[in-house]
Amino acid sequence: MVLLPAMVLAQDTTVVTETMDKGDVAFMMLSTILVLFMILPGLALFYGGLVRTKNMLSVLMQTTLITAMVMVIWVVFGYSMAFGGGTSPYWGGFGKLFLAGVNMDSMAATFTEGVMIPEYVFIAFQMTFAAITPALIIGAFAERMKFSAVLLFVALWVTFAYFPIAHMVWDASGLIFNMGALDFAGGTVVHINAGIAALIGSILVGKRVGLGKDMMAPHSMTLTMVGASILWVGWFGFNAGSNLEASGGAALAMINTFTATAGAILAWSLIEGLIRGKASMLGAASGMVAGLVAVTPAAGSVGPIGAIALGAIASGACYFFVASVKIRFGYDDSLDVFGVHGIGGIIGAVGTGIFTAPGLGGTGGDDYSIAGQTWIQIEAVAITIVWCGVVSLILYKLVDMLIGLRVPEEAERQGLDLSSHGESAYHN
Repeated sequence: MVLLPAMVLAQDTTVVTETMDKGDVAFMMLSTILVLFMILPGLALFYGGLVRTKNMLSVLMQTTLITAMVMVIWVVFGYSMAFGGGTSPYWGGFGKLFLAGVNMDSMAATFTEGVMIPEYVFIAFQMTFAAITPALIIGAFAERMKFSAVLLFVALWVTFAYFPIAHMVWDASGLIFNMGALDFAGGTVVHINAGIAALIGSILVGKRVGLGKDMMAPHSMTLTMVGASILWVGWFGFNAGSNLEASGGAALAMINTFTATAGAILAWSLIEGLIRGKASMLGAASGMVAGLVAVTPAAGSVGPIGAIALGAIASGACYFFVASVKIRFGYDDSLDVFGVHGIGGIIGAVGTGIFTAPGLGGTGGDDYSIAGQTWIQIEAVAITIVWCGVVSLILYKLVDMLIGLRVPEEAERQGLDLSSHGESAYHN
């Protein structure tokens, strides 16, 4: 994802003229819109259906305002910090503040030498990734965090956690990129990043009032299913679009987004049926998201059968964390952001090193080393966890000191729809 000039020299003798294909541009524009569709209305409805009626609008508002705010931050300084052309392994610099130097003729490189897309399209595509990642976090402290605290935390978090990690993983000068780690569409950048921030947030904000005593079941599994389905559809923009051109690589990412998700849904429902005696719609929706999360870093390098296995393995691990680990340790991750995105992202990132092997149907070369690549993947996961964990902890504490993280108990019992926004999602 390095920005290149209009002409480059190959081996000092051959001049390669860079070209732009309108089909690639149209494909990337559609992929960008699909990722926005994942956030609004996909993620908003998925999360909204999972909370109680009195908090439905608060989730919709948080998702909407986060999306808008991060988009503005992205074009002001976020794009520059992530892809500004600097040589630092940790951030891109300030060379493209306010999109300085970008115009209709600016081009961004794809993964194929000489094939380019307009830089504005690349900026917009990456902007949707920056917007959805912090929106994922809100599920961990849903129904109890101040609206102003959510927005302040997100503004700080994308600046000090998301932008640097995006640079480290996806920019040619980035630390993790140069380690040789594979992260096709954001296993570390998006899902592990959001999952770790969610876990820390759920612990620091504290448990919901009445947890374990009051009824806290999802108020609308119908909306949750609609939202999850929109997420699956939008995820084709997320994964296939990360190929940056309409080619065989995008086709591989597309079919893997089908097969991994299908394998994960079946695995979650089977496990739930065997353990609980019944397979639930909530479980199927959770398995759907777990499979999508797991295949995100692997979509462009594993085979369709390997994707099924990866999705199923991740689904089982996520089920274990949601059904057992969370209860045992007693933290209130309201909508299981860490259990699904954090754990699914870790399984997917590490599993990418395994299933990319050509012997398992992946795209690795003849000299591919499962052990070597898997170790690199583990190192990339560890760096992401430590960076995000430290930054998130500091930022939560800072926001708590400045304005407080949590709404008053009375406001929480009334519901955030009325107490924070003065309106209700439903009227009898």
